[in-house]
Amino acid sequence: MPEPFTVLITLQVRPGLEAEFLALLAPVLDAMRHEPSFLSTILHQAPDDPCRFLLYETWTDRRDLVEVQMHRPYRAAFEARLPALLERPRQVEIWRSLRADYAFRSG
Repeated sequence: MPEPFTVLITLQVRPGLEAEFLALLAPVLDAMRHEPSFLSTILHQAPDDPCRFLLYETWTDRRDLVEVQMHRPYRAAFEARLPALLERPRQVEIWRSLRADYAFRSG
């Protein structure tokens, strides 16, 4: 059985195109949550650079992500426009989880 893994994607958007980037990304993130091998995603924006974004995605099946999920029709508009939105190609890293800790607080 495949082990969960995390994908870190760093994207440097061209100045002034942040809103367009986010508008194209939102439906992709909304659709991803319904995929069977998807676990979670968190979108970050650098506090010192509004054009720098980080996606933290966790999936259960790397083969499914590469061979199936990356080719879903809901990604087409985002992927087609992305090269023009970015200052440089996105940086993608694959990580394996060793430990997770969460704070559980009651009101």
